[in-house]
Amino acid sequence: MEDIENIPWNGLNVVSTFSGCGGTCLGYKMAGFRVLWASEFIPAAQEVYRLNHPKTILDSRDIRQVSGADILKSIGMKRGEVDVLEGSPPCASFSTSGRLEDKWGEVVSYSDTKQRVDDLFDEYIRIVDEVHPKVFVAENVSGLVKGVAKGYFKRILAKMRSMDYVVEAKLLNAAWLGVPQARERLFFVGVRKDINRPPAYPKPLKYQYTLADILPNIRAVKMGGRPDHWKSSERPSPTITQSAATRSMSAYLDGGGWVEAETSMEGYAIGNEWDKMKQGDTSDKYINLYKPSVHRPSPTVSASGGNPSTASVTHPTEKRKFSIAELKLLSSFPHDFQLTGSFPKQWERIGRAVPPFMARALAVSIRDDILC
Repeated sequence: MEDIENIPWNGLNVVSTFSGCGGTCLGYKMAGFRVLWASEFIPAAQEVYRLNHPKTILDSRDIRQVSGADILKSIGMKRGEVDVLEGSPPCASFSTSGRLEDKWGEVVSYSDTKQRVDDLFDEYIRIVDEVHPKVFVAENVSGLVKGVAKGYFKRILAKMRSMDYVVEAKLLNAAWLGVPQARERLFFVGVRKDINRPPAYPKPLKYQYTLADILPNIRAVKMGGRPDHWKSSERPSPTITQSAATRSMSAYLDGGGWVEAETSMEGYAIGNEWDKMKQGDTSDKYINLYKPSVHRPSPTVSASGGNPSTASVTHPTEKRKFSIAELKLLSSFPHDFQLTGSFPKQWERIGRAVPPFMARALAVSIRDDILC
């Protein structure tokens, strides 16, 4: 994280909305941008954002209560001076992990709160119009261009194009942008017409990183005490011993540092199903249960996957979920990126975030092909 903070400024600035724990902001910082202002409504995500982005102004209000004038006053800029305004308006109604039309128009549980989320794209567009940045970027789930969601997608695109912007939308897969995870997301890029440049997107790499490329960075360890005495992920790891040891819930990074390691699926229905599966299999019985191949990138990490009984992507060779340290590697977060709360809450923060390397690739394209 210190290395990222020391990357020389490229002269460009970013305003971030729906910022989560700051994965996208981290990607922009990797490309040399300065993130001046961010907004996040979920308290647990705010806590993590502040720990990792202490120099950025963080607005904790509901975005519906925020105006473009508020943002510009906070950062001492005028309308039209912001280089990039980015955001990931939640749109869980169109997630591909379930029925696309479920809960549309309803107040639903979202992280630690209850709120209606399917109108937030309109709020994002309002902020864009009020701030009038040179470039805007909006990220969302791939389900937005599938099935019944296509009509909503077309309405959003038309509304964006009704402003003073040239706008395109494109699906990007993180696995082709340096992330060892096949995470597909939709990105709208709008360029203000006076900039006289078309929207730009990163070109895919010619290779992908696999689980085999990153899993060797974690070593299993032995820890003293009985298995039923391991502490939860909200507490420090027990003392490491040389003898009388059993398998632990911690792991050791080759680069240094003890970390919370795993959540066993032993005793859960998905654990029994996992035993029957081969590497590369997707369960026919439990939707979203994946036993990935070590020779491919990981499937998408979902926000709810940290619960040991929830069907999600799993470790390929051990009957458990990925450790938080492994999850950071899968999602291209630095090993010292700070997370708080229980194991499932830490997992959720990573699962909801845009992988920083994915954001960096897009930020580099915007920097080099549009703004420089």
